[in-house]
Amino acid sequence: MPAGMIRCLLAAIFALGIFVAPAAAEERTVVGTVVRLDPGGGVLVVRDAAGASWNYKVEADAGIDLSAFRSGDRVKVTIGRATPLNMITAADLLRKGDRVEKAPY
Repeated sequence: MPAGMIRCLLAAIFALGIFVAPAAAEERTVVGTVVRLDPGGGVLVVRDAAGASWNYKVEADAGIDLSAFRSGDRVKVTIGRATPLNMITAADLLRKGDRVEKAPY
């Protein structure tokens, strides 16, 4: 097989490997200030340094206790599961394995 055909075949295989499956993001973290908190309803809103608001709804079995936080606290919210890049939004469910922790200023 000529060298040019081999290079072309390898380039095609490489391109298919990149574009066939959608990329998944790893664990992601938002650090910011609590601007709204409803521990009873499981709602948490965090404003990051860029001014974007991130809304979270804590699922009942997540094991996250929002009563330990107050408006104005600086927190780190970590979504512990991989999320496709096109599914990252400013409104997420916090599930088992996700974390909300106080963050230093």
